[in-house]
Amino acid sequence: MDVKDKYVVILAGGIGIKFWPVSRHHKPKQFLDLLGTGRTLLQMTFDRFKNIFEAYQFIVVTNKKYHGLVKEQLPEIPDHQILVEPLRRNTAASIALASYKIKKLNPNAKVLISPSDQLIFNEKAFFEALDLAMEGASQTGNLVTIGIRPNRADTSYGYIQYFHENGNPVKKVKTFTEKPDLSLANTFLESGDFVWNSGTFVWKNESIISAFEEYMPEMAEVFEEGEIYFCTAKEREFLNKAYSLIKNTSIDHGILERSDKVFMVLGDFGWSDLGSWQNLYDISEKDGEKNTIKGKALLYDTENCYIHLPQDKLVVIQGLTDYLISDSNNVLLICKLGEEEKFRNYVTDAKKIDEDYV
Repeated sequence: MDVKDKYVVILAGGIGIKFWPVSRHHKPKQFLDLLGTGRTLLQMTFDRFKNIFEAYQFIVVTNKKYHGLVKEQLPEIPDHQILVEPLRRNTAASIALASYKIKKLNPNAKVLISPSDQLIFNEKAFFEALDLAMEGASQTGNLVTIGIRPNRADTSYGYIQYFHENGNPVKKVKTFTEKPDLSLANTFLESGDFVWNSGTFVWKNESIISAFEEYMPEMAEVFEEGEIYFCTAKEREFLNKAYSLIKNTSIDHGILERSDKVFMVLGDFGWSDLGSWQNLYDISEKDGEKNTIKGKALLYDTENCYIHLPQDKLVVIQGLTDYLISDSNNVLLICKLGEEEKFRNYVTDAKKIDEDYV
């Protein structure tokens, strides 16, 4: 396949609720410089691929609220390659939208799907894994994901069980389970037979469209009707109608858990999806008491904490272990580090007081 037939789809429509209160509805985590590098997570994702792919090969899928942020942070991407979702309908819809748009642009396309919030420490090893995935995806019908060996029982990821056959680096997936509960995640971890789904996928565009037609025919039918509108002035009008008709479903539930043509390439390149404060704490530098401090703080009898403060504020903390302290604009959050499942409740309750808090 010619290199010009390859496309990178960056999914950038999430709300980043597990990074609240720094991540807000009007500017979620992918548009923030969480690592202090001078580049946002979205820009770092683009930077990772820009030396390999040309500007026309990028597609960014985002929510209508963030169209301006994408244009501001990625001026290299032409406006017609920023696909704007009028409503949040999860990853199946985002990927379907990109797939049917690419179908009109290039019927021979092979597509790389990338989240906008991942951190890759060894990019050479990352691209080596992608090359293997591209080879595995060259067979029509194959859907290939990058798997990551788990180091803890985490309920934020999908888990992949795979066949260990013939030394082939492209492994056939045996079972695919999206975001299990903690008990099941522990079982998966203890078995040693499962890897995390990284959310990075490679496939021929025709392969994923065939999978939508087989496993999500109602969604496929809606987007198929949009073929005459893509790349025209009526594209957004069509999407407004289309998104009122389709269901909120992840690509994991909609296709990957059901298809018998899913494959996995094991990635060993230093990976974090930066999905939560816990993930950021895990990769951050720590002092002798295993605290990470962003800002000015005096700590006493305090350990294993992540502290994120404005530069003009001094905070004095005594007697805390495994806590997150995040002071951002009009919200001060103090809670147990690693209990991200409670964040949705925090945000919902804060919104009841004033929408400006979220």
